[in-house]
Amino acid sequence: MLTGCTPWPPELAAYYRQQGYWEGQTLGDLVDCWAAEYGAREAVISDDERISYRELQRRVDRLAHQLLRLGLRPPERLVVQLPNVPEFIYLYYACAKVGVLPVMALPAHRYAEISYLAAFSEASAYAIPASFRGYDYPQLARQVRQAAPGVRHVLVAGNDTPEDMVSLAVLLADPIEASTPGPERLQAIHPDPSEVALFLLSGGTTGLPKLIPRTHDDYAYNSRASGALCGIGPETVYLASLSIAHNFALASPGIQAVFQQGGKVVLTNSTEPADAFALIERERVTVTALVPALALRWIEAPEQAQFDLSSLRLLQVGGARLNPEPARRITPTLGCQLQQVFGMAEGLLNYTRLDDPEEEIMETQGRPCSPDDEIRIVDDDDHDVPPGQPGHLLTRGPYTIRGYYKAPEHNRRAFTSDGYYRTGDVVCLSHGGNLMVAGREKDMINRGGEKISAEEIENLILAHPNVFNVAVVAMPDLVLGERTCAYVIPKPGVSLTFQELIAFLKQKQIATFKLPERLEVLASFPLTSIGKVSKKDLREDIVCKLKAEGRM
Repeated sequence: MLTGCTPWPPELAAYYRQQGYWEGQTLGDLVDCWAAEYGAREAVISDDERISYRELQRRVDRLAHQLLRLGLRPPERLVVQLPNVPEFIYLYYACAKVGVLPVMALPAHRYAEISYLAAFSEASAYAIPASFRGYDYPQLARQVRQAAPGVRHVLVAGNDTPEDMVSLAVLLADPIEASTPGPERLQAIHPDPSEVALFLLSGGTTGLPKLIPRTHDDYAYNSRASGALCGIGPETVYLASLSIAHNFALASPGIQAVFQQGGKVVLTNSTEPADAFALIERERVTVTALVPALALRWIEAPEQAQFDLSSLRLLQVGGARLNPEPARRITPTLGCQLQQVFGMAEGLLNYTRLDDPEEEIMETQGRPCSPDDEIRIVDDDDHDVPPGQPGHLLTRGPYTIRGYYKAPEHNRRAFTSDGYYRTGDVVCLSHGGNLMVAGREKDMINRGGEKISAEEIENLILAHPNVFNVAVVAMPDLVLGERTCAYVIPKPGVSLTFQELIAFLKQKQIATFKLPERLEVLASFPLTSIGKVSKKDLREDIVCKLKAEGRM
């Protein structure tokens, strides 16, 4: 495998191939198979644009040729920071055709995250929208190129591409394939299916995200197995409203599973319920995926009555734990079945089954996707706990990584000697054999599915001239699940307001969702018996304050 990545043991890799999990095709090969099998069927709908499988293949191949003409070669890296637009899909599969490795950034990321990703991955290119939700991405790209001079090309989706950058629209309009060796040239550079195809981002508890290497073989199986469990088929119309840079919307089952079955993907960047409802009615959407915070907005939206949602048969909810109370409201309110999803970009995916008893669907987060997903639930000493008792979730399997990219020290902590990944989740088994998520052992805030490293935010706050010490914790929230609360001890003789703290952090150019949403100022922190800051006590403190304020 790529230097810096950890391969599966040869005997396990052989077993996964023998079982048919790994089919020996690249993600780029899949595009050719889809074009041959599904041809003129609609593959992608975006605004008024309707793209067939054959046209999808043509645009992917054209862009693959253009990447080669720009001088990109395997296994160079390309940071992809695009919203839900067709260019994301073309670029994702074009990279797979030529062995260039996309690093899946999020549109919400800013200079702190992108400059790190570009430098750490040694990226040669960076893809951005011309603008999105009012943000100036070309200006960000110029800052990133100064911090990571290895970035030779900035690819821009949308109008008004600056002169020092490359327009994806221009590349896609140029029939380069007519003047090149065509398929023979792409075939000559055909990647190894067992090699890394892309990098996803970890939720991260130790600062900025780690890179998760996913291979062609394992990621194709990731979506194929998920699609089979979720009833994805040729008549599926999937609304992609979550960012398709996320594993959930990309391949769990996501857009990739829909393509594998010849279904239709409807792209949107709006998170407004009315916009989603309009698309469901217009395109007769059958399946979509949301995080709990958005699911709550949907079931409470007054606009429901204005639209025909009768085509929607399945709503998947994941990214964070869905509480039973709103879970029970989904089917009566929206008229569709609920499927809970609990997974991670590192691999393991759990789904409630479509024929599970109602109690399991409402109360649990499902069970593993693959027959050869291995899980253990253990205590602090790695001893298996009895069924029904909470413990730390460990896993390994045909689509769960064996190590993060270039992170040997972290890998020694995150993986057992026999290859199990320590997920950081505390779970127990239900009576029906499904997993019930009790929480996280790691110091991370899960804000509506977006994972925030407490340590990263603490390090930034400590740079404030008025801050002596800081502890960042999650505080419960009825809509998003968790929000970020910063406990601060100011330096002697000075003060700090919430507004001052936020203004300071905005100067650090971090993603907006990472900003604390409450500040608590203390003279000292509670300590554990060994003298460490007791975040347990701080979490209990904020819960008490929220209850006293009537917010819980």
